[in-house]
Amino acid sequence: MKDIDLQNYTGPLIGILAGKGKNQSVIGNGPFFRELQREIIKNGGISVVFTPDDINEETIAGVTYSPEYNKWTAVTCPIPHIVFNRVPTRKLESGDSFKDAFQFFKSRNIPFFNPRFLDKFSLFEMLSHDPILQSFLPETIKVTDKESLFHFLEKYKTIYLKPAEGAKGRGIYKLSLKNNHSVVLISLKDEFTYKDGITFWKEWEQTLLKTTTYIAQKSIEPALYQGKRFDFRILAHFSEEGYQVTGAGIRQSRDQELTTHTLNGGCIIPYEDIQTEEHDRFFAMIADRAGKTLSKETGFFGEFSIDAGLSDDGKYIIYEINSKPMRFDERNIEEKRIQTLTRLFLHMTNNE
Repeated sequence: MKDIDLQNYTGPLIGILAGKGKNQSVIGNGPFFRELQREIIKNGGISVVFTPDDINEETIAGVTYSPEYNKWTAVTCPIPHIVFNRVPTRKLESGDSFKDAFQFFKSRNIPFFNPRFLDKFSLFEMLSHDPILQSFLPETIKVTDKESLFHFLEKYKTIYLKPAEGAKGRGIYKLSLKNNHSVVLISLKDEFTYKDGITFWKEWEQTLLKTTTYIAQKSIEPALYQGKRFDFRILAHFSEEGYQVTGAGIRQSRDQELTTHTLNGGCIIPYEDIQTEEHDRFFAMIADRAGKTLSKETGFFGEFSIDAGLSDDGKYIIYEINSKPMRFDERNIEEKRIQTLTRLFLHMTNNE
């Protein structure tokens, strides 16, 4: 195992916290880590990818990527100047190893970048503390029993059911109450009709209450572009002037109307196709307010992405915030993201 000598670098040592797989290998977003390393090295620093189990009292063991040789090398190095949390799953993040790692860096006053995943209901509650952001949130409840769910359904007639800790559009349903008291449930691939709420609940109680935590959310009739619903994907980063928009893209549904995620058949549209000054102002405002709210409530967030939309009557909606954004398919946005993150690492370690 190779030792890293920081005297060979003028910039900081960036620790990227990842996960460990069943075969003890490091798991995470390899292409993203490689691009970050290239930019960090260009600015005089170096990054090391490691897991919570790789931390010792004065050193960490991890892997570092060499752009010159296009390979990963096992290394030991001093404790990083800053840690970027990219642990890939909620399960790994909820384990004792991660909690111990978090406390380890906190006790040493080492900046810890993006403290944790966000669940949808906690996010709704946090954003509701800001009266401006609250005005853009669809009414949301946690599914805890049949009575409160059906009171919510009777109020709005059509609602969405979403796993509180879900991602990428998985496990989302649309639930509608018809005039004849029948209940219709629509998933990504199927549609089910139940003669009444009791029949529906008998079949779905286990899923909605026991398998995982679900939220219910008022359905918003979306604005359409070329006959299909679309959402905004907004990438934001911290800066000295507050939180700023790094880039924005559009995701549009194709074969179904439940989600615009590309993994579920959604397509990418250039933001420039529908860009307006009003959209730009909205993005800038919610990015700054959401970033400040999240950091106040949970710890410092250096980057996040926002899923937002527009209703058919022209009102803006905030659907979700992602604390660990996936790679943006728009190459120009992803390149700017890498550059912005690197500048932020340098700024937070006083290496600008």
